[in-house]
Amino acid sequence: MSSPERTIWIDGRLAPWDEATLHVLAHSVARGSLVFDYMSVHETPGGPAVFRVDDHVSRFLTSVELVGLPLERTAAELREACLASVRANPGAKVVKLQAYLASIEVDVIPVDTHVTVAAAAYDPWRDVLQRKAIPPARPPATLRIWIEKERHQRRPDILHPHAKVAANYTSPMAAKWAARRQGYDEVLLTDDEGNLAEGPTTNVFLVDRDGVLRTPPEQSVLLGITRRSILEIARTDGFRVVDEVSVPAAALAESSEAFLTGTTAGVWPIASVDGHELPAAPGPISEALGKRFSEITGGRDPAFAHWLTHVGG
Repeated sequence: MSSPERTIWIDGRLAPWDEATLHVLAHSVARGSLVFDYMSVHETPGGPAVFRVDDHVSRFLTSVELVGLPLERTAAELREACLASVRANPGAKVVKLQAYLASIEVDVIPVDTHVTVAAAAYDPWRDVLQRKAIPPARPPATLRIWIEKERHQRRPDILHPHAKVAANYTSPMAAKWAARRQGYDEVLLTDDEGNLAEGPTTNVFLVDRDGVLRTPPEQSVLLGITRRSILEIARTDGFRVVDEVSVPAAALAESSEAFLTGTTAGVWPIASVDGHELPAAPGPISEALGKRFSEITGGRDPAFAHWLTHVGG
């Protein structure tokens, strides 16, 4: 089903939802070269606001550079594309910014190197999930996690995990499907040494038995904006934090509490790991950070007001 009331910003114009299409033989479809970023939109006392839009645009440009797309848009232009898309689509909950090669190509290197930019602001549940013939159930309040056992999905020698490029999500998709078939909600990937890395679209945190908040180091994971925010909030609020040391996969099941973070997940408590129940879900630190994050994204914490960009209009 379509979402006719939505428009999508494409190379400077607002196109109707149903017209925002791409040929099946387009380079980015065939080669997985589409780069994207995904940011949240929140209702605040000052109106709709995008969470850390400049940080998302900066990460987007890093992905573009890692992939090698010859994008000619500036950070300011990309920022305005995101805000314009939100202004044109009331009630949007997220903005997805994309850069892709729309041209039909034969070789790995395209002849037509124009990089199309699109910014789509929408409500994932209303505009996408509810329009399926069989809409999925709402996400659970707490998660049953499975840690991958057979393959190490995060290999920086193949594609750097810092790049949000379509091709980087194929292996995580396969791993998550395998976890779902075994009755789990989510999978956690490991790095090439078997240490914890991240979920397919999330970062992972755990609290060890000494009360220290830990998360896998930057070189193993996508640099999640929510991950960075939670680290800043935790340090501001006086929690002990370690984010520079590798985390063995076994440490997760031995933790006192754990959670995932992500643009749409926020702070999402983990209830069990490979069938082993954790002591609390959510635990006290997970609950405190989740509450604080909700206050900040809702525009109710002046100390972090600079993280919100109101769209105006």
